[in-house]
Amino acid sequence: MKRLRIHFALAFLLGAVLNAPCLGGEIVDRVVANVNGNVLLQSDWEQELAFEALLNDRTVDSFTPAERKAALDRLIDRELLREQVRPSEAVPADQVAARIAEVRKLYPDAATGPGWRTVLQRYELTESALEKRLAEKIGLMKLVEARLRPSIQIDQHAVESYYRDQLLPQLKRSGSPVVPLPEVFGHIRDLLAEQRLNQLLSGWLASLRSASHIQTPLSGAGDQSP
Repeated sequence: MKRLRIHFALAFLLGAVLNAPCLGGEIVDRVVANVNGNVLLQSDWEQELAFEALLNDRTVDSFTPAERKAALDRLIDRELLREQVRPSEAVPADQVAARIAEVRKLYPDAATGPGWRTVLQRYELTESALEKRLAEKIGLMKLVEARLRPSIQIDQHAVESYYRDQLLPQLKRSGSPVVPLPEVFGHIRDLLAEQRLNQLLSGWLASLRSASHIQTPLSGAGDQSP
């Protein structure tokens, strides 16, 4: 434990050095998190914010401090997952291209190649960086699903309960016509499976965090296991 503490202290000392002005007066970069010895930099965080802004048709400046902190937390979670699951094959290029096509639809100016490049420049991103980030995200979620989804079982009773207790009241409140259960059975089952998957993922991440050594300037000493 003493050796680990020394290691973390050195990592954050390095972060302080990286954050110091260089001879030209520029700030190079700084450490924003240390996850089990793996360093995340300010530039990683800023790029993550740029990606999230692009994917949601927002500006980076519109993020609140809480949203910026949440983006850092997602970076940390992704680092924890990377330690647990390793991709064995590349994500098919057509899946990445399909996701990029969805993003481009958010921006009318992105219908042409030059227009799309202008949009990316607005977020200080390149198309290759976006492709790499989306491929990583798709691949990681596939591995997470492969690990967690087999344990998910949604029975008929759960579907009927959701239909009776949630869907029907929603339809009545909105004045929409009642839809027979057989017509929405599959949709409800898939929805409940996704909810359960998110619950399992949240629980897994909480367990990984509790067993990990995480330090951030925002949390001071950070989250550390005994």
